[in-house]
Amino acid sequence: MKIKSISRLLACSFVASDYLCQGFDIRTIPSQRKADHAIASFSPFQRFVTQLHVTAPQDIADQTFDLAVIGAGPVGVSAALLAARSPLNKKVVLIDAPRASGALMNEATGEDLSIGGPTGLFSKALRDTGKRISVSSLKGMGLRDDSVWNEIVNSCVELASSNARDTIRQLEYAGVTYVQGMAAFADSGGSSSLFVTATDNSISTVTASKVLIATGSTPFRPGGIPFDGKRIFDSDTINTLSYLPKSVAITGSGIIAIEFAKIFKNLGSDVTLIIRDNIPRNALMKIGLDKDIAATLVADLVRSGIKIERGAQVKKFNVPRGNDKAPILIDLESRGGGERPSGESTSLKCDIYLAAVGRKPNTANLNLQAAGIKADQYGGIEVDSNLKSTATGGNVYAAGDVLGRPFLASTGMAQGFAAVKSMFAETSEDDEEEDHDICDADDKVCNAGDLSMTGDQFDPKSLASNPFAFPVGVWSLPEASYYGLSTQQCKEMGIDAGEGVALYAECLRGLVFSPNGLLKLVFDKSNGRIMGVHICGDDACELIHYGMELVKAKRTIDDVLGNLYSAVTFHEMYRIAAMAAVDEAGARKRRAAAGRALAARNRGSKE
Repeated sequence: MKIKSISRLLACSFVASDYLCQGFDIRTIPSQRKADHAIASFSPFQRFVTQLHVTAPQDIADQTFDLAVIGAGPVGVSAALLAARSPLNKKVVLIDAPRASGALMNEATGEDLSIGGPTGLFSKALRDTGKRISVSSLKGMGLRDDSVWNEIVNSCVELASSNARDTIRQLEYAGVTYVQGMAAFADSGGSSSLFVTATDNSISTVTASKVLIATGSTPFRPGGIPFDGKRIFDSDTINTLSYLPKSVAITGSGIIAIEFAKIFKNLGSDVTLIIRDNIPRNALMKIGLDKDIAATLVADLVRSGIKIERGAQVKKFNVPRGNDKAPILIDLESRGGGERPSGESTSLKCDIYLAAVGRKPNTANLNLQAAGIKADQYGGIEVDSNLKSTATGGNVYAAGDVLGRPFLASTGMAQGFAAVKSMFAETSEDDEEEDHDICDADDKVCNAGDLSMTGDQFDPKSLASNPFAFPVGVWSLPEASYYGLSTQQCKEMGIDAGEGVALYAECLRGLVFSPNGLLKLVFDKSNGRIMGVHICGDDACELIHYGMELVKAKRTIDDVLGNLYSAVTFHEMYRIAAMAAVDEAGARKRRAAAGRALAARNRGSKE
């Protein structure tokens, strides 16, 4: 059995001694899927997949719903479930257009297997697959590249289909009505009625007292790049990759670019990262990473063999026509144009190219202006502190990527929860006092409030720049994560901050299993209060949540020193970092000794 691509898989069920296979395909039009929609694939074990009943739009034309949710990504699904379940028990309709979303459909059954899936599901599946499958070992056994790719695809399929099955189960149990079609506000005005265009182009009207827009985002596509979804990809269409490339070129210096660079390297591809900044560490610091965490990530990229073209941008693409096996030739120039410095590469060859240079709200096809909904120049919906839009009826809310940065599923889901609670709240003065904490007047850092509380007008830029609003994770190998302030941010706020650093190699679990990485505690020297936690290494995206609680609870270095941590766990690094904060000289000696031992170990493994 041969599975050619993530986007065109074979749904196969085992019958006697043969495989009965059915083909199905996708389309890659920007959709009403929280383009949190990345991969969702069909499970080879078809008999275990639960079918979600799809209601035809015309069948509910005479009904009025309490809530209509547009978009069935993680934001839309979680908001619909919250509203439908007790204690709200609202009548909810979830509207989505999976066939126009880049999502995978099982044409035999009409199943949408990307429902509820986040944008990063594809990259996470590939990342974990790269950890479980040794591409070099498979090739060493004589397996061809297409057979190796089949193994990778099948592993991604199982993860994605498991997510879809769980989402389907929850929606069914909650009694959410699911409708497939493209939703938009009517030209005649009003914000309670939605026109839903089905796959057969029939148009029906869905009426709801409240509407939540959760259609997500789409990749930003710079001009001059010949995207074709075959060899030139953005961060969504890369999901349709149909083979394991021998070489990959990636433009970008953010989280998505770093993640895919490590993913493809771990899968055995030669990877070149094209970064406009002359210092890669600076590029990562611009997205909020601590300087030492950024330096650790860059060092790992270099150590793993990823080539970094600094201060560069693509000048020209030369994509061979009629020969998919011939390499793409990419001409490079200096940042802003002009010749590159002497000795720097002016061109490179690769099998595929990926542009991972940001995302933008996916709202272009909703006809927002007809309902009086204002949006910014990028399509981001303007909302107030209750996540309510400017709709003429005062009944349309928005959450997730449609608001703009930070383009994270976790923050989007929290916004969706806040929007549902706001739209159905029976407010009173007592409720308002309970919901909104007041910071101490003498507290230099106020981290009260939730993801929707950034002022009278919700400002996604303020949210994205608020270090206390949410933890940030980079799902590369190694992982990186942070919460709270960096030392530089403390300095800018007038806080005299210190640092306590622990290397992974200083704790027993790290020394034995994963010695590369570090954990840093940033603290206020005046009182020992922990202001920020920054981690790079295995399980960083899990470890950060304990650090987040330390910051939010205003714990001190002494509090951490007084805690007992289980042996042979990464959490021991919190105590080691706290010890380093009170004994800087001794900590430097211990880190130096651990570093020398680790360097010798790394050299020995290469030999």
